[in-house]
Amino acid sequence: MLAAVVGGLVLTCGFFWFASQIVSDEVMLDSRADGIVVLTGAAPRIPDAIELLAAERGKRLLITGVHRATSASEIARLTPLYSKYFTCCIDLDRSALNTFGNALETRRWTREHNFTSLIIVTSNWHMPRAMAEIEHQLPDVRLIAFPVMSETVRERPWWENIGTARFLAAEYLKYLFALVRMRLDPDSP
Repeated sequence: MLAAVVGGLVLTCGFFWFASQIVSDEVMLDSRADGIVVLTGAAPRIPDAIELLAAERGKRLLITGVHRATSASEIARLTPLYSKYFTCCIDLDRSALNTFGNALETRRWTREHNFTSLIIVTSNWHMPRAMAEIEHQLPDVRLIAFPVMSETVRERPWWENIGTARFLAAEYLKYLFALVRMRLDPDSP
């Protein structure tokens, strides 16, 4: 009984820590990196990543987790001012199906280009898990987080909306699962 209470308390405190790690304000990036990686998902992620590339924050951009049926021209329509970058500096990954797959593909792409630093672009609520997965695969690469604000989490404090609280609790459990999986299977290159 005591173990269950302590376990529940640890999980609850961990959730509050996790929720406090989620950035709720826009981030101004003044750093540069060799490459930029954006994990697909919410719509604003890709345009934000392409704008970072256009601002010369990185040499190349990897869009990882692109649906197999989505073409580069369809993605280019999201940012018509920057469509020229699709012919020179943007790589699409269609193999990743989840965050773990994104991390594996990021590792392959980073090694292929001999990059030592990356800007990681994903939603603010997804950033803790994405960074953990990518750090696990690339422990020797400097990672810079560029969280994209999610209206789901940003509208009002998470504790005021049961739907947002549930959403973050589910992401927290995925984060914990990823940490446990990485501990049990420590194979990193």
